Amino acid sequence: MSGSRIRLRYSGLMLFLFRLLSVGTGLLFTLLVTRNITLEEYGVYSNIGDTLSYFTLASAIIPFWVTRFTARGHQDAPKTGLIINLLVASASAAVYLITIPNILGILQVSSKYFLTYSVGVFLIVENHVQAVLEAIFYPKRPEMMAFGLLVLEIGKVSLGFLLIIGFRTGLIGVLFSLIASYLVQILFYVRGIWREILGRIRWDYAKRWFKASLINIYGIIGGRILIFANILLFVYGGELARAYYGASSAIASIVGYSSSLSFALYPKLLSEVNPSDVSSSLKMVLMFALPMCTGAIVLSEPLLLILNPLYAVAKPILILLSLNALFLATSSVFDSIISGTERLDADEKISYRKMVRSRLFLLQTLTYAQAAVIVPLTYLILAVGMPDALTAAEYLAIINVLTNLFTIIAKYIIASRCLKFDIPWVSLIRYLSASLVMSLVLYLTPTLARLSMVVVKVLFGALVYFSLVLLVDNEARKMLKMTKDFASREISEN
Repeated sequence: MSGSRIRLRYSGLMLFLFRLLSVGTGLLFTLLVTRNITLEEYGVYSNIGDTLSYFTLASAIIPFWVTRFTARGHQDAPKTGLIINLLVASASAAVYLITIPNILGILQVSSKYFLTYSVGVFLIVENHVQAVLEAIFYPKRPEMMAFGLLVLEIGKVSLGFLLIIGFRTGLIGVLFSLIASYLVQILFYVRGIWREILGRIRWDYAKRWFKASLINIYGIIGGRILIFANILLFVYGGELARAYYGASSAIASIVGYSSSLSFALYPKLLSEVNPSDVSSSLKMVLMFALPMCTGAIVLSEPLLLILNPLYAVAKPILILLSLNALFLATSSVFDSIISGTERLDADEKISYRKMVRSRLFLLQTLTYAQAAVIVPLTYLILAVGMPDALTAAEYLAIINVLTNLFTIIAKYIIASRCLKFDIPWVSLIRYLSASLVMSLVLYLTPTLARLSMVVVKVLFGALVYFSLVLLVDNEARKMLKMTKDFASREISEN
């Protein structure tokens, strides 16, 4: 099977390295946005993303089964998945266009943003296409998703400079730069997978997928209910509160990039189960997630200052969301174990009874448990307490951190029942110790709120951390050797 040929460390490292490269382009794009639109517009921009998420509700349903079927060698799954997802995208886009006036009224957004919200329809279609193309690559050549990410990020920055600064198109220009860059990424994917999507459409696959989609719909709706907390922040805290939270999330999300180091674990478990793969994935994720989290905490203020001096007051929010990103990155390994070891769809027939009793269904139920805590609590605090914008964003961050802490414990318990694996406690202690030393060095080193100085300090912190880790950890030395081998191979080929 295709998954058995996946090199766990290589695939994960490739995506992580390209994601690190994209940090610079992502930060540059965020700077382009925050420095060229108002705080109110940035709040609207963040809200558009939240709103569109409800209309990409079904975008991941078919791709989920395309990955699993492709990993298990089912022919014609790619073509079938692409066509069906295009049909779903068309329906979602039509519903969005019809309901935009109602959306603006409910969210109390000025009608002057009608065109801005309307442009988002292109992102809905692109999201559906991108999702299924990546699902095709995932079980065979997952490293191609890394190259696709790089294409996307370079496109965002290039087009952002042209539209936002060159033509001074403001918020509309931000959206069009995203639309065009996603289109370039889609064309890149199509070129690499052209032969596979030239197969025939298997309507029997479609029938099985739609029947099993109960699990996906159940999980996706739960996720969107969870996102409703961000809508509540926008409604009761205002554009400023959403801007504080959005800016902090943009930086904290970089910590979550470490989860990409384990992204090849899921397709590999679909074809073969090896407990040592889990331990390796945990080591790789923690090796980078811990220093990235502690670094973001220590450098929280200068990181926000380079976005915009007005965001500096959001330092507590960034600290909390960095911890939250650490929890999410770690729990992604447990998600892969639970999903990858489930054999529900290995049989020709899938019954609803088996679906409800499956671990996939249980995993999605955890999202509802989170939403049952986060959404009502957010509403009570914001609607009744009526805090100011900064405090409102802080409350939401605190609620998310505490809820995700309990969720990661629950996922660990479920994952350990699916597959017996060892937590690499010795490695964890090594990485945490090195991270604390790095954080102390960074804390004692003065920092100027300039992009160049912050970048230098980040690189210096990375040098301190990896110098310590390489001395004591064999896994780190293996990854260094792999990186050297990859660089040497690329140089020799070019």
